[in-house]
Amino acid sequence: QVQLVESGGGEVQAGGSLTLSCAASGSIFRINSMGWYRRAAGKQRELVAIITSADSTNYGDPVKGRFTISRDNGKNTVRLQMNSLKPEDTAVYYCKADGWYGSNWKNYWGQGTQVTVSS
Repeated sequence: QVQLVESGGGEVQAGGSLTLSCAASGSIFRINSMGWYRRAAGKQRELVAIITSADSTNYGDPVKGRFTISRDNGKNTVRLQMNSLKPEDTAVYYCKADGWYGSNWKNYWGQGTQVTVSS
């Protein structure tokens, strides 16, 4: 099937930067979009950023102007550059990909990586 491998989580101080990456495996998976969602303790999951195969991007309001999503490596890897981090950014970040797996439309999720921003 398809696997999403996430890396780059950790702990930083407020105002610092962190970069997350997510690589999708699966030779027959034709990606429509890849991106990141996050879930903070006691809160619902929310959109962080997403990028499509046509390189259009969407960002959740709390991260606009601070985070940048990009893709590379044959469009199978996405990178999330997080700058000016705030304690409110503390959450588990989940990579998400959707697209065609054969003739079926699929959504895939990574295991999640913890991002902690200390004040």
